[in-house]
Amino acid sequence: MNSLLGLEQKRGGLLATLAAAGIWLAAFGVDAEMALFWGYGLAFGFVLQRSRLCFASAFRDIFLLQHGRTLKALLAGLAVATVGFGLVMSKQIPNPTLGFLPPTANVLPIGLHLVLGGLIFGFGMVVAGGCVSGSVYRMGEGYVASWVSFGGILLGLLGTAYTWNWWWDFSIAEGPRIWLPTYLGHGGALGLTLLALLGTYLAVVWWESRSGIVIPESPFVGREEPDFRTRLGDNLRQIFVHGWPVVTGGLALGALNVMLFYTAHPWGFTGELSRWMLGLSNALGFGPGALQGAADLPGCTLEVGSEQGLLHHMLFLVWGMVMGSFVGALFSGEFKLRRPRQPRRYWQAAGGGLLMGVGATLAMGCTIGAFFSAIPSLALNGWVFALCLAAGAWLGVQLIQRYE
Repeated sequence: MNSLLGLEQKRGGLLATLAAAGIWLAAFGVDAEMALFWGYGLAFGFVLQRSRLCFASAFRDIFLLQHGRTLKALLAGLAVATVGFGLVMSKQIPNPTLGFLPPTANVLPIGLHLVLGGLIFGFGMVVAGGCVSGSVYRMGEGYVASWVSFGGILLGLLGTAYTWNWWWDFSIAEGPRIWLPTYLGHGGALGLTLLALLGTYLAVVWWESRSGIVIPESPFVGREEPDFRTRLGDNLRQIFVHGWPVVTGGLALGALNVMLFYTAHPWGFTGELSRWMLGLSNALGFGPGALQGAADLPGCTLEVGSEQGLLHHMLFLVWGMVMGSFVGALFSGEFKLRRPRQPRRYWQAAGGGLLMGVGATLAMGCTIGAFFSAIPSLALNGWVFALCLAAGAWLGVQLIQRYE
């Protein structure tokens, strides 16, 4: 029975891989950039699924379970991305004291909008049971609630877009964009950021030590036969079947983010989702219309992309992540259509997703763009968002502990 199941896993994974390759060839025939971003999306989604790395669980578990295994993995990934981003930006802006900002780095305005955005997003991701990254890889695994949460994010992005111009005048337009190399130089900013990440890591270890909880990784156990075929099979099982250590996922995500930044721009997600919703709503005549200043900001800022049409390179990144997770879930035997057992989980997923969409609009990014790509950009807004995200997650944990 196990061998039959393994055979079905391999067939399903191979078919999905062939489908992904077919889409890559079709995209390459239209635009090489689309094919490139499809490849990046596949890689991000595969890594997320294999390591089961969810940003929401990183912040939730430190408060709910008092362990920080996932958060420490993210810190490791941030350290890798910080070094890589620093090298790229030092080439883009050799003399940072002149006041220029790197054109695609996620250096965003700081203000009340960012504080509220982080709080709302952190609260929403805990209520929903997953952030954007977690929702994406669970969508690929067949979780219906994650698809519901994804729909809530879309509605939250669209609904808050109607308030964008008010927020622009009230807070965003005058918010300072603080890029640390401007004040500390490239070396000073890089060193300070790495020290802050190390300090955060030590704080997490201290927090864990108070609880006494240790959650070990499940080690991979290979077969005893020493022949080439067996060893090759074990290596493939480690990659495609056995779950990866979460720190491996964090390091891989950091490296992929550096590669994507070097290629075009940092990793992001919600900017493309807003492009869909705003383009569709404006085309149908009920959209929010022109958004002040949005086109001049980097990151996952609300983006009206109707002129670009459906085929946009970020479309391939977003759905490539879902496809990459789907491939990983099939190979590992973890794909299964899963419906929530309790009806209220639908409301939690939808409501939490809605709040994430609201928070991502105000913060101009989610846990990916406003956190995992902003801190390596050596931007102060990334740290402000992270602190507010943690506070929102703490509030969300208080809610679920009270009512669940």
